[in-house]
Amino acid sequence: MRKNRWRAVILAALAAGIVLVLSVRKPVTEAPSAPPAATGAPGLPRLVDLGAGQCIPCKMMTPILGELRREQAGKLEVVFIDVWKNPDAGEKYGIRSIPTQVFCDAAGKEFLRHEGFIPKAEILAAFRKQGIPLSEANPGR
Repeated sequence: MRKNRWRAVILAALAAGIVLVLSVRKPVTEAPSAPPAATGAPGLPRLVDLGAGQCIPCKMMTPILGELRREQAGKLEVVFIDVWKNPDAGEKYGIRSIPTQVFCDAAGKEFLRHEGFIPKAEILAAFRKQGIPLSEANPGR
């Protein structure tokens, strides 16, 4: 019985800490404008994945990002930013959760933002919907 009480106390303290951290965060007032890490190869559309090396959904994105880099070389720039190692990037992009994918056209203008894991087919479909012709080299991912 005592163990259950201690667990309840610890869980309540953790919940209070999370609420405190979330309430102290700065609200995002406007969409960020092309942070330095997003301005890579000129003339290429860009997928910027903001995550962390130890986050489970972020780890699930790693092979997909690698496939996109290989299969879409010269057609799409794929950038990964670890926001635990580079928290300023998370602020510049206005990240609320990780992973977050920021889709940009060839001019560097953001046209879509997605939070959480996203399959490769959906990434490619989002670019195709914007008129950016990317082919699916390995269907089903």
